[in-house]
Amino acid sequence: MSTTKTPYDVIIKPVISEKSMDDTQERKYTFKVSKDANKTQVKQAIEEIFGVEVEKVNIMNCRGKLKRMGRTSGMTASSKKAIVKLTEKSKEIEFFQGL
Repeated sequence: MSTTKTPYDVIIKPVISEKSMDDTQERKYTFKVSKDANKTQVKQAIEEIFGVEVEKVNIMNCRGKLKRMGRTSGMTASSKKAIVKLTEKSKEIEFFQGL
């Protein structure tokens, strides 16, 4: 069952945090991606959605955290993050510029 994924299935949402905003000066952008996405899929999706050239992709798996509500405890959902570095001659991603 090999279903082709659209770029919007691979990239879930951008990550907006202090650290990710500081990295935008170095042309690095952080996105939450699908759990089964690999570096090649992330690179192709970013290039197609935003029309930029990607130099490098780093991916990390983020484990869910233990949360408690009184006696009961559970886990938050695990996720996957990708940090995308753009080439020097590539244009910047406009979405992050207004923030």
